Amino acid sequence: MTASPLVDVTIAVHSATRPIRRAVASVLDATAAPVRVLVVAHNIDPAVIRGNLGEYAEDERMVLLELQDGIRSPAGPMNLGFASSTAPFIALLGSDDEFAPGALDSWLRIQRETGASAVIPKITLVGRHNNPLPPVRNGRRSRRLDAAKDRLFYRSAPLGLIDRERFGHLRFTEGLSSGEDIALTGELWFRGRDLAVDIDGPAYVGHEDEGDRVTFTARPVREDFAFLDGLEAAPWFRALGRRARTAAVVKLLRIQFLSAIGVRATTTPELVTHQAELRETLDRLVALAPGALRLLSRVDHRIIDETFSAAPDVERIRILANDRWNQRSLGALLTPNPLFSLHPQAMARLFYAANRTDRIV
Repeated sequence: MTASPLVDVTIAVHSATRPIRRAVASVLDATAAPVRVLVVAHNIDPAVIRGNLGEYAEDERMVLLELQDGIRSPAGPMNLGFASSTAPFIALLGSDDEFAPGALDSWLRIQRETGASAVIPKITLVGRHNNPLPPVRNGRRSRRLDAAKDRLFYRSAPLGLIDRERFGHLRFTEGLSSGEDIALTGELWFRGRDLAVDIDGPAYVGHEDEGDRVTFTARPVREDFAFLDGLEAAPWFRALGRRARTAAVVKLLRIQFLSAIGVRATTTPELVTHQAELRETLDRLVALAPGALRLLSRVDHRIIDETFSAAPDVERIRILANDRWNQRSLGALLTPNPLFSLHPQAMARLFYAANRTDRIV
């Protein structure tokens, strides 16, 4: 008789072309601890997925669930997997990704040693640079992490090992076009205890070999930031101190807001049509943490200034965006007021930590 699982791993799959057998095999064949895989067939005939599972379709450690909601969002099937879990720990795995051999065992070992309510994995992206996020202190800290000091909010996907007793209530926000994981991971990092990252162990391996990913179209800005409603109302967010709230909002400005500008800077007329909503969103974010804006880089400020000019130069925005993503200049690292350049949330500190992390993984 199979032992009760220590970890329930949810894998949501919506397409017959996803390599679901590879994902399941990476859990069941490469983990010594007792585990179970919850495969959620999302808006697809579960018989198709069962056929693609091969021999694993009959494995008693695999449970095939079905969700037909007609919604093109991963939130629903992942929530079904979480709600169906009974093991002490839960984990997520993308249907075209895999765990390196022994990854779950390594996370469980770290959890036993530290009592962590979540163990954050390192991520290897096949064919690309390793993911250096989160940019933890000195690029090397791995135990008793602090959500603000170790900038955990930059890891927006709740990958790794999660203590179900403490965080089994967490769910992805349904009904959003994007950002369904932001409130969940925010609570996970800012309310977590003894958080740890597995720097030296086997990685979560991300693949990008599928061609059916959703492409981005420029939606109304308010749709991209609809997640703010739930974030602002969340008790854990309302209870954050100034330092923690600033850390969260700087990340939202640097990643979500600057990206929202970038995808809309296709032509000047296109960007102008979004200016009012972008301004409304910027004001809303700054109101959550008034000191956050000063921690953005000089290049970030130039992008924002250009965006709200009467006739924004989208080519200039693209050049500046390339600079900020590749840190090609001091302006991409330093804040307008040099005194803030050494702040833990300033780009210079993140750049240092992220580059050290990238080298070790």
